[in-house]
Amino acid sequence: MNYIVYDLEATCWENGPGDQEMETIEIGAFRINDFGEIRGKFSRFIRPVINPSLSDFCMGLTTIRQVDVNRADTFPTVIEEFKEWARIEQGDEDYVLCSWGSFDRKMFIKDCQLHLLESDWAKQHINLKEQYSKMNRMHRGLGLQAALKREGILFQGIPHRAISDAENTTEIFLKYFGSWKL
Repeated sequence: MNYIVYDLEATCWENGPGDQEMETIEIGAFRINDFGEIRGKFSRFIRPVINPSLSDFCMGLTTIRQVDVNRADTFPTVIEEFKEWARIEQGDEDYVLCSWGSFDRKMFIKDCQLHLLESDWAKQHINLKEQYSKMNRMHRGLGLQAALKREGILFQGIPHRAISDAENTTEIFLKYFGSWKL
């Protein structure tokens, strides 16, 4: 089994998307095997096509620069690289996608639909935030930073950057390795 602990960053605006279409602009992920060993890391920017210019709010929140996405490939190319890296659809290994919340799964499916790509592969997913709150008998889910604080784990990297958020989610995932319900 490959556990793909990942995070996405998407285009965003100060007062929410309104009538703007959100698109993924960064994927960060770690691949973990059945023994709880990190077997790989994936980090790529994605060039948005509907709203190619990032808002000032988005650049401030994520620290992703316009030049980062301008130089990047579009979603169809990057998602194929991601699926190959994650060993999705190779048939020889099982996988499950793991993210902190449901936003990332929904964005994968939404971006696949936008680019007329098949999205069934993204449905094999566990919501770590939801499971974490159930395991710890909480009435509502905690954000990633609050969960890290509760666990006594210091946040590493840059908040709202996919690779940093994936790395920190991996810390919680590994702490509870073997307890997640697939």
